[in-house]
Amino acid sequence: MTTSENNSGYEILVEHRSENIIRRYVQLIRHGSGLLIGAAYAYIQREKALGKNWSLVLLFLKLLVVFSWPFVDRNLIRQPFAVQFRKRLEMLGPTYIKLGQILSLREDILPKAVTDELQNLLDRLPALTFERYVELLEQSLLLPIDAFLLELDTVPLGSASLAQTHRAVLLSGEEVVLKMLKPNVRQMVKNDLRLMRIAGRVAQIFAGRFQPQRLVSEFSRYTLLEVDLRNEANNAEIFAANFADEPDVHFPVIYRSFSNEDVLCMEFFRGHKPDARLFNYLTQRQVDRSIDLGIGATIEMIFRDGFFHADLHPGNLVVFDDASIGFIDLGMVGRFDSEIQRRMLYYLYFLVSGDSPNAARYLVSLTIAGPKSDPDGFRRAVEDLNRRWLRTPNFDEFSLGQLILESVTTAARYNIQYPGEIILMVKSLITLEGMGNVLVPGIDITDAAKDHVQKLLYNRVNIRQVFRDGLVVFPEVIDLLYRSPYVLNEMMRYGEQQMKRQRDNPVGILRGTIFGSFTLLSGAIVAAFGGPLWLWAPLIIIGFTIAGFGFFARR
Repeated sequence: MTTSENNSGYEILVEHRSENIIRRYVQLIRHGSGLLIGAAYAYIQREKALGKNWSLVLLFLKLLVVFSWPFVDRNLIRQPFAVQFRKRLEMLGPTYIKLGQILSLREDILPKAVTDELQNLLDRLPALTFERYVELLEQSLLLPIDAFLLELDTVPLGSASLAQTHRAVLLSGEEVVLKMLKPNVRQMVKNDLRLMRIAGRVAQIFAGRFQPQRLVSEFSRYTLLEVDLRNEANNAEIFAANFADEPDVHFPVIYRSFSNEDVLCMEFFRGHKPDARLFNYLTQRQVDRSIDLGIGATIEMIFRDGFFHADLHPGNLVVFDDASIGFIDLGMVGRFDSEIQRRMLYYLYFLVSGDSPNAARYLVSLTIAGPKSDPDGFRRAVEDLNRRWLRTPNFDEFSLGQLILESVTTAARYNIQYPGEIILMVKSLITLEGMGNVLVPGIDITDAAKDHVQKLLYNRVNIRQVFRDGLVVFPEVIDLLYRSPYVLNEMMRYGEQQMKRQRDNPVGILRGTIFGSFTLLSGAIVAAFGGPLWLWAPLIIIGFTIAGFGFFARR
C-alpha cells in the first residue's frame, strides 16, 4: 500500500479516556453555572447602558456576580452572552458542538444573536495522527489495511466533531472514502445525552417557552443515529433506491464488507463544489442543468419521499463533469409522514401559485401551539409576509428562503413552534437557494421549482398512482365488503329496536343519531383528506342509515 505524504494542517487530537457520568456532570454544572453568571453579567451591562442602575432584580444579580467573580473566567464572562454560549459548547466537546449546530437552525425559538453566533462553531477540529488512524481502523475491521487497500491518503479529507475521513483506493481499484468515529466518542455522546435529558426536564420547569425538553429529545434522536455509521450506510441505500429511475442524481455506493458501526467505506465522488469556480469546468447550460437537478432532487426528497438530506450545504453536494449531481454526508436525514408531506406540498404549491391565504392556512396546520399561543394572529402575519414576497420573488429583494425563514421566526412572537423536521427542511431549502444564487445571481427559485411541484401534484392525482395506492388497502376493503351485509343487517335490527323503544328515555333515543352522525363525519373527513372512494363511501352510507333510524325513532 502507498500513502500520499503531506502536512495535514490539522491540530493533533489529544485522546482522553471516556469520562464517567459523575465527572461529566460536574463539568456540565461548572459550565452551566458559568453561563448563568455570564447571562447575569450581560443583563446588568445592558440595563446599565439603558440608564437602569437600581432594582431588586439588579441588586440580586449584582450580588450573585460579585460572590462568583473569584471562581469564573473573567475574560469569558465579559464577552457577549452569545459568544460565551458558543465557546462553552466548544469547551464541552463533540456532543455540545453538535448541539450548537442544531440550535443554530432554531430561529423560531432562540434569539437571532444567539443563532448567528452558533453558526461560527468549529467545523475543522483536531484530527488523529495518520498512524493512530490506521491503528484504530485495523482494530475496528479486524484486517490489516494491506489486505483491502492499495492506497490511503495521510491527509484527512475532513475532521468534524464525531468522525474523521480519508480518501483511499481498494485493492479492486475503486476510489473510496473511509469515515471513522473518533475514539470514545460514542460513550461520551451517550453519557452527555443522559445528562442533557435530566437538564432538559429541569429547564422545562423554568423556561418552558423555549421547549428545552422537546429540543433535547429531538437532538438525542438525531445524534444517537449519527454515532452508529451503519445508519448512514442505510440512508445512502434508501436514497439510491428512491432515485433509481433518475440516472443524473447520484448517491455513494456503500461497501458493506469494510463497514461497521465505527467505520463507513463508501464511494468517493470526484467532482466539483457548486461555487463560482464551477464555470471553469462547465458551460452555462450545464450549470443551469445541474441547478435544476439539485432543485428537483431536493423537492422530490421532501415532498415525494418524505426522506431528505437534513445537512445540506455546499460541501455535501458534488457536481460532475457531465452536469449530473451527487449527494454525500448522509448521516443526518429528516423524515415526514404522508400527512406532513401532503400539507407541505400544498403549502409550496399555493405559495408559488400566489394564493397567500391557503398557503398560510397549510403552514399554520404544521405548527405546534404552545400556552398563550395565537394561531389566528400568526396566520394573518404569514399571509402578509406571503403578499410582500409575491411582489418581489427573487433572491436579491425577497427570496423564497427568506420568506420561509421569516415565517418560522415570526412563529416565536405568537408562542408557536415547528417540529424539528420542518426546521431541517427549511435549512435545506435556504441552502439550496443560496447555492443557486452563487451560480445564477438573483435566481428566482420559485419559478425554477414550479415545474417540479406541479409534476408532483400531477403524480398525486394521477389515476394510475391512485390505483396503485388503492391496492395497498385492497385486502381491508374486500374484508369490509364481505362483512357489510352482516353489518347492515345488525344496523337494521338495531333501528327496529330503537323505533319500538319507549320514549321515556330521551338519551337512549338520541344515541343512534349521535353514533350515526359521528360515523357520517368520519366518512366525510376521510373523503376530504383524499381517502379512496371505497373506504369513505361505506362510512357515509352507514352513518346516514344509523342517523336516519335515530331520527324516525323520535317521530
